[in-house]
Amino acid sequence: MFKLPNNVLNKVKEYLEQKQKDTEKRLSELKKEDPFSDPGRLSDKASSDTEAKEEFGHDTISALQYELNKGLVTIRKALTKIKIGKYGICEKCGKMIDTDRLAIVPTAEMCVSCEKKNEK
Repeated sequence: MFKLPNNVLNKVKEYLEQKQKDTEKRLSELKKEDPFSDPGRLSDKASSDTEAKEEFGHDTISALQYELNKGLVTIRKALTKIKIGKYGICEKCGKMIDTDRLAIVPTAEMCVSCEKKNEK
């Protein structure tokens, strides 16, 4: 079976580790921005429009956190695959994922043909 060269894997690993740090930092920032994180929020007597604004802000931040957490999982999964020597192998068919695809989507879990089948 073909395996990616170590110099390529090291660059991918560095990229993914930086992406992981950036994502974790952004998640931390979002947590601080969440209007629901203010402990005094429950005791204030905010008007209904302020309450609605806080609710909307919380929902927006929650959606962003959800997407960032999903991305973090795929990053960690790719890093684990690098560590155990399974990076770049399609999870469905077991064939090598095209290097052009990995260059564009370093967290790709499937080759293009399996991804297309999975989308249907």
